[in-house]
Amino acid sequence: MALTLLSPSLSPLSPSFKNLSTTISTSQTTILSPFTHSPSPSPLLRAYCSSKDGATSEKPPSVRSLDDEFLRRVSALKDADQVFAAIAESGGSNGVDTSDCNSLIAAAFERGNAELPLSLFDAMRLGFSPDDGLDGKVVTDTWRWPRPDIRTYALLVQGLATSLRVNDAIRIIGYVCGMGISSGEEVLFGLVIQCPTCKVAIAVAQPQNGIQIASCSKCRYKYELYSGDIVSIESEEISMDTSGWEKALIFLKVKKDELPSAIHSIVVRTPSGMARTHRFATKTADLPAQEGERVTISLSAPSNLYRELGPLKLGPRSAGLRPSEPLSLTNHATGQVSELLRPPDAKAGSGFINPYVVAGSLAFLASGDVVSGFIDPGVPRIVSATLLASAAVGTVVNQVVLPELRKLPQKMVDVVALKQQLLSQYDLLQNRIKDLRQAAEKEVWMLARMSQLENKIVAVGEPSYRARRGRVKRVRENLENALLARIELIESYAKISSMIEIEVEMDSDVVAAEAASSAERISEQIQQIMEIDNLEEQWRMQAEANDEVERLLNSDTLPNERT
Repeated sequence: MALTLLSPSLSPLSPSFKNLSTTISTSQTTILSPFTHSPSPSPLLRAYCSSKDGATSEKPPSVRSLDDEFLRRVSALKDADQVFAAIAESGGSNGVDTSDCNSLIAAAFERGNAELPLSLFDAMRLGFSPDDGLDGKVVTDTWRWPRPDIRTYALLVQGLATSLRVNDAIRIIGYVCGMGISSGEEVLFGLVIQCPTCKVAIAVAQPQNGIQIASCSKCRYKYELYSGDIVSIESEEISMDTSGWEKALIFLKVKKDELPSAIHSIVVRTPSGMARTHRFATKTADLPAQEGERVTISLSAPSNLYRELGPLKLGPRSAGLRPSEPLSLTNHATGQVSELLRPPDAKAGSGFINPYVVAGSLAFLASGDVVSGFIDPGVPRIVSATLLASAAVGTVVNQVVLPELRKLPQKMVDVVALKQQLLSQYDLLQNRIKDLRQAAEKEVWMLARMSQLENKIVAVGEPSYRARRGRVKRVRENLENALLARIELIESYAKISSMIEIEVEMDSDVVAAEAASSAERISEQIQQIMEIDNLEEQWRMQAEANDEVERLLNSDTLPNERT
């Protein structure tokens, strides 16, 4: 089903941030049980170790409570392996939960040990098993690290930014965008490709894809998607002499061709090794992609895709397009979509748009009407009416009838309509996540600068800077609240994106895998049937041979009896 998307405001003065600030301020006094005896809990612990509704997180009875002494001792360790051994020595045979790990991460940041939280985070990401329960609890006998939650990510981003580890904090934000799953270059979900005519999502170009045929449920045309790496590219900047007559036709939209600024010829090689040259023009002289980058070129339907209607062969492409004509180029590295134009033909003239040709044609027709008038006064009117009727019929056929006949049947595109609707929502979510990620990265830099400024004020130690330090602290708290809100929104959008990925891949990859396994089973059944047929043929031949032998024996016995 279609997913309804909401895009809440991200202004610093938005109600979501005000409510979040109120929630955090009211829950600052509620701390997890390992920190109840701490005399002065830090803002980092107060902000993130408490639950969202102000309720204290309860530990399972089997998990040992982490007290202050244990946290102070463990927070000085170097990596997660040492923490694992320390917990095992202290009697924690059943492991720890996510709240315990958050407490360890917060205590390590308070101690200035930024390496331990990163090691714990890597262990939490890699330590769980695919067979673990969906609630994050380990179901195996030997305990392992639990899954990280949204508070774990928020703790890491804020703590790393405060420790001036900006690149590591930005890397953690990238994990949030991908739901904590490491995205390998070879198993990415892929890039959503838009229809060059309707600008809606029609397909996904995955790393292993080369050539695809996609149908658009909106315009009901087919397109060829050619994906691969650019092997070589040649570009030439051109300057075309455009007359005022052509500019006027383009302005009045009588002539649809845009004025190109450069012509490009690129060679794209697919993952299977096949290469193809594409020649097109662009509005600007900027290169849409560079050599070595992966791109997807959207082309009109090839010539081998058509529907026969009497003597006509109608291809499922828009009127005026040639077979396999480049229409748009999507750069996988930048995500930029460039509109492609038809390169100008140097041999082709301006044709009917030349004013001299138009004036000469009108003069010739007028002279013909005058000459015809001497023969029969009604001939000019008949010729004019015939020309007008032919022009009207040709316009209607070319602009209305043929484009409708070229379109795919509605029932055929209804099959992919739901998938394309999900892909459109996925594309919208990815753009939203991209904007949120950029804003969160800016806030990480600002938070790191505020932390560095506070360190400078503390290092100076002048009493006159006390008021400024309080001002810097207030700015830090606002940045922390805004950053937490953005991380929560990114996590929500990323979760919906993962749901769409699951639905799309279950609809395509799983069905293809099931079809492949079904085909294999069918082949095995056919082989078994053929073997049975061979056995039956052998049995039939053996039975016929036995009958022939018995007939011969019977024929020899009868003459002997007569004798």
